[in-house]
Amino acid sequence: MYASMLFIPLLLASYVSAHGFVHSVAINGKTFTGNTPSGQRNNRDTVIRQIRTQDPVKGARNADVNCGAGAFSASDVADANPGDTLAFDWRTADLGNWPHNTGPMITYLADCGNTPCNEFDSTKARWFKIHQVGKKANGGEWVQADLMRGAKVSVPLPDNIKAGNYLVRHEIIALHLATNQGGAEFYPSCTQIRIGGSGTGVPSQNELVSFPGAYSDNDAGILVRNVFSNNLNYQFPGPAVSKLAATAAPGDSTPSSTKTSSGSKPTSTSSSGSSSGPKKTCRLKKNASKSAAAAASTGEVYPRHISRVMRRIAFEGLDAHHSS
Repeated sequence: MYASMLFIPLLLASYVSAHGFVHSVAINGKTFTGNTPSGQRNNRDTVIRQIRTQDPVKGARNADVNCGAGAFSASDVADANPGDTLAFDWRTADLGNWPHNTGPMITYLADCGNTPCNEFDSTKARWFKIHQVGKKANGGEWVQADLMRGAKVSVPLPDNIKAGNYLVRHEIIALHLATNQGGAEFYPSCTQIRIGGSGTGVPSQNELVSFPGAYSDNDAGILVRNVFSNNLNYQFPGPAVSKLAATAAPGDSTPSSTKTSSGSKPTSTSSSGSSSGPKKTCRLKKNASKSAAAAASTGEVYPRHISRVMRRIAFEGLDAHHSS
């Protein structure tokens, strides 16, 4: 009983930090740090729209797939130029490494028109896809798994994009529960930028989509019953990558190699608000790199969830403690 009681704090600690958000975005070496998820708006300056919780958005038609759970508009706008690279740093609310390893990472842009994007209503946005990454070339590990080891996601802006005000919608779709309809977890994040230069490129009308509206829960890339198969031929949800971005954003690129150690936490360049408590929907161990080798004989790769047996032992031990 005492062993199970000692296990309980470790179990609960893993529950606290099993989801996440975009902690920062770097543009040409300048880093913009976002506010930690909170139900209260943090008025500190940032270009990343603050979300209310690190928990995932569930349901492809959920209004929060737009810019994240109850997203607040941000106060600032970052300057960028055509061809610049945006590097997104995904973290848990306590600034640990991203905890999931299965599913794509997709990036869209929307033109805010003459309205500065810090004043723009994102529900009216029409988005075009500029970048997507899925499984690595060897067909086993997803690119997303690199984030668990501290990597950042590098996304190039189109080389000839027209100058103007743009929202960047960068998302992770975690698929470790997507063997059942409604299991996919959406983590959208919006960053406000202003693109300069003399580019003239614009997307075609048939490349534009809305959120919600671009996805449904039974899309091939969202309901993926064989998601853990090494032989999976993954189909990205939503539209194709815009022709405007096709040369700058291949569909099978990889994140930057910039990493921090698995136990490190980044130093903020601006203060953050308090985090909100997550719901207990799913939890992954952070060291999941051995799972592929363990499942090699079956041709399937599974994320390493906390053992149901260990949960039962822990909580039965807790019940026994309370009844004694």
